[in-house]
Amino acid sequence: MLLVVDVGNTQTHFGTFDGERLVEHWRFATVRESTADELGAALRNLLELRGVGLSDLTASIVSSTVPQLEPEWVAMAERYLGHRMLAVGPGLKTGMAIRIDDPRELGADRLVNAVAAHARLGGPCIAVDFGTAVNYDVISGAGEYLGGIIAPGVEISLDALTSRGAKLPRIDLIAPRTAIGKGTVGAIRAGIVYGFAAQVDGLIARIRAELGADAPTVATGGLAHVVVPCTESIDEVDDLLTLTGLRLLFERNG
Repeated sequence: MLLVVDVGNTQTHFGTFDGERLVEHWRFATVRESTADELGAALRNLLELRGVGLSDLTASIVSSTVPQLEPEWVAMAERYLGHRMLAVGPGLKTGMAIRIDDPRELGADRLVNAVAAHARLGGPCIAVDFGTAVNYDVISGAGEYLGGIIAPGVEISLDALTSRGAKLPRIDLIAPRTAIGKGTVGAIRAGIVYGFAAQVDGLIARIRAELGADAPTVATGGLAHVVVPCTESIDEVDDLLTLTGLRLLFERNG
C-alpha cells in the first residue's frame, strides 16, 4: 500500500491507497516539535485501529508546509517502513509547468492541489483550500500552474477577532441562521461564514475574469463544509483532494 501524508500548519492528514482506491484516512494535530520516532508511533497506533501494520506500507510520499517536519517524516519512513519517502519539492516530476516568478516559492500543498484539481476537472480550473490560510490556485487551459491568492484562514480570522475584542466570545463555526444576527454569537457567525463566502465568490469572479473563462472550481480543506454551502461559485467539494494529488504525484515519479 501507498502512504500519503499531507502535513499542514494545523492538522496532518494522511491516508493509504491500494492502487487508486483510498483504503482509509486519518487526521491528527500537527505538532512542530515531533520527532521521527513520535511520528512512527502515532502512525502505527492509528493504522492498527484499522488492522493495518507498518509492514503493509511499501511506498510513501509527503507534502509539508512545516519545513522542520519534512525530514522527520522522511527519517520515520527509513527507520520504520524500510524505504525512502518521496517529498514534494524541487526535482519531483509533476507534469505541470509552473508559470510564476519564482517556482521555488510555490508551497507543496498548493502544487499538490493544483495537480489533483486539473486531473479532476481539466483546465482551466481553480482549487480553493480552506486550511490555516485560504489558498486559491489557478490552472490554465493548457494545464499550467498560473499562480493564485493567499488569504487569512477562517480560524485565524476568528481567533484574531475574539482575542482582540475583549467582550467577544469564542464560537462554534456552524452555518448562521440569518445574515442579521439577533445576538453577539449570531452576529459573529454571520460575519465569519457569510463574509468568507462573499470573499470566495468575489475572488473567484476576479480570477475567472482574468482567465477569460468560466473555470470550474473545486474546494477542499477542513472548513470547506461550513463556507461552501453559502457560496455561489464553488462547483464541487472534495475533502480528499490533497491526498489524491499526492497519489498522482507518486505515480508520476514511479
